[in-house]
Amino acid sequence: MKIPQHVAIILDGNGRWAKQHGMPRNYGHTQGAKNVETICREAWNMGIKYLTVYAFSTENWSRPKEEVNALMRLLRNYMKNCIKTAEKNHMRVRIIGDTSALDPDIQESIIRLEEFSKDQDGLNFQIAINYGSRDEMLRGMKKMLKDYKEDKFSLEELDEQRFESYLDTSDIPAPDLLIRTSGEQRLSNYLLWQLAYSELYFTEVPWPDFTKKELEKAIQDYNNRERRFGGIKEE
Repeated sequence: MKIPQHVAIILDGNGRWAKQHGMPRNYGHTQGAKNVETICREAWNMGIKYLTVYAFSTENWSRPKEEVNALMRLLRNYMKNCIKTAEKNHMRVRIIGDTSALDPDIQESIIRLEEFSKDQDGLNFQIAINYGSRDEMLRGMKKMLKDYKEDKFSLEELDEQRFESYLDTSDIPAPDLLIRTSGEQRLSNYLLWQLAYSELYFTEVPWPDFTKKELEKAIQDYNNRERRFGGIKEE
């Protein structure tokens, strides 16, 4: 079975899962966060080299204040604990998104985590926090235009590779496979540029119930696809 090099996941269904179990939405988010470590470990054991998860979008700020505050508390704890997890599992952890909107203590935790894990040789784990693909591209274009005005490159040198160099994922390969849990079948402003040629897999299983077996199902489905680039089937 061919294992995709890079898998991206939209972690959906935490709140609905909690409701089904008679628990508050925040309980679902907590259980979902715990499942991230499990899937990181299983992904690496299966041979996946890059895993990128959608943790908090730019649109999530519009959720009820109580839920947003709870998510920020969960994020604080997760960032602190993730250093231990990164060391234990040899993960390199990077955050994509506009972290400038986060509280200073969370920004500091992110800097410490990225610095601590930068030399790890295991799974490359990307967490999208305050991330929106349109926002990412706009931020990238602003930086690119600034460089253009400073004569760092000419108009003739502008191509896809140069534009990609201004994105949050500049040194990360594009996902081979996107998985979205809990039944929704849309991209929700996630990695729109990067997912241009990715295979998409949607499952009814909510994120807290997404297991190694479910990941294997997604990869098996990926293997059943005929991958074509420029009209040529990938061998």
